[in-house]
Amino acid sequence: MVHEIAVCDNLDVIEVAFDDPRAVADAGLLLTGTLAGRLGLEDLVNETVDLTGRKGGVLPGRKVMTLVDGMLLGADSIDDMNALRAARQRAVVGHRVMAPSTLGTFLRAFTFGHVRQLDRVLDVALARAWKAGAGPGSERLVIDIDSFIGPVYGYKKQAAAYGYTKKRGYHPLLATRAGTGEVLHIRNRTGSANTQRGQQRFIDELIARVRRAGASGVILLRADTGFENRKARRRLDKKGVQYSIGVKRHKTVRAAIDAISEDAWKTLKDYPDTGEAQIAETALADGERLIVRRVRTLGDAQEQLFDTWQHFAFATNRTEAIEIVEAEHRAHAVVELAIRDLKDQALAHFPSGKFHANGAWTVIAALAHNLGRWSTLIGLPDQPTQTARTRRGRLLQIPGRLTRHARKWTLHLPVGWPHQTDFHTALSAIRAIPALT
Repeated sequence: MVHEIAVCDNLDVIEVAFDDPRAVADAGLLLTGTLAGRLGLEDLVNETVDLTGRKGGVLPGRKVMTLVDGMLLGADSIDDMNALRAARQRAVVGHRVMAPSTLGTFLRAFTFGHVRQLDRVLDVALARAWKAGAGPGSERLVIDIDSFIGPVYGYKKQAAAYGYTKKRGYHPLLATRAGTGEVLHIRNRTGSANTQRGQQRFIDELIARVRRAGASGVILLRADTGFENRKARRRLDKKGVQYSIGVKRHKTVRAAIDAISEDAWKTLKDYPDTGEAQIAETALADGERLIVRRVRTLGDAQEQLFDTWQHFAFATNRTEAIEIVEAEHRAHAVVELAIRDLKDQALAHFPSGKFHANGAWTVIAALAHNLGRWSTLIGLPDQPTQTARTRRGRLLQIPGRLTRHARKWTLHLPVGWPHQTDFHTALSAIRAIPALT
């Protein structure tokens, strides 16, 4: 039953008092908090990250989870975590909420080795979430690798530098899962790092991680020209991993493209009327399959007298029809959607002056991002993937009131909330996940 709400014609007469000990600002965190509990994340951090002897290193689990909760709400700085300390907010997240000053000290305690320990948390959490229903199982897993420039503010930032965007910051490397936007692997790097720096080790760890997590089907790895490396492609082929990786137009590639006959080009029918795109295939010197797309803008007849084609090529070990392989390679652009979500949350900028503190912040940001994705992958599997902002507005940032009567806790949420059915459905699905034993 929906009760009629009185409307106040004069807002000046409304008194304001911050005095409700039962109020919960972001009651929807019950959803992600329940999932974090089912995955055992706090205990996992305590078991994996050993900061013994370092200031702020005691009980790292509750500190990581405080950061995760804040990031799920869009926090991009340590001070933003203060909102979690409201009276009953901690009751719906399932752990003790730590103060921002404590969190800053905690992050500054990290070294390179400790960041790697935290990366292991992401590894195990992925396996547990996939086992709980978020994973691909025996279906094909499509992975996109990319890098981006994450900005910093201020000049006292270790290892920050000006990258290809002409902005000062760091240059993280990440791998995402197409279709769900999960971050499968991420590593922060110095701002001056070349795109390919650490690429081979990163890919080796990535493939091993998804296999351990339960991906038993075909794996396809996609990347743009920044990751062109013949040795890396040979290595992927030996691992039984399919790939489609962009290649630059160096001498041998130009020669292979020039050798393609005009009648071999096929026109793409789904291209905008303002231009024209054609595809063809050839092979590199070692027999590796090379697929080329050429595009041009259609202007007046005078322009058509000149060769205005732009060529984009990629190497692949796939054997399917050229139309399928080329279209799926272009879909590599979905990685930008995951980067957009990360930048709409914790990675809008890097908050600490310490490089390894920012490295830890990066991995925790990926964990928070994934926890949000898993909550809807498991809870609302038939719905389209939600952006971080949409999830916050519909499921997490819901005002509530937590009461207890006759030994029973009740979280009261607004009458008429437009997404209450989705919230109930997701929470029921997550609560059905067996607890870790």
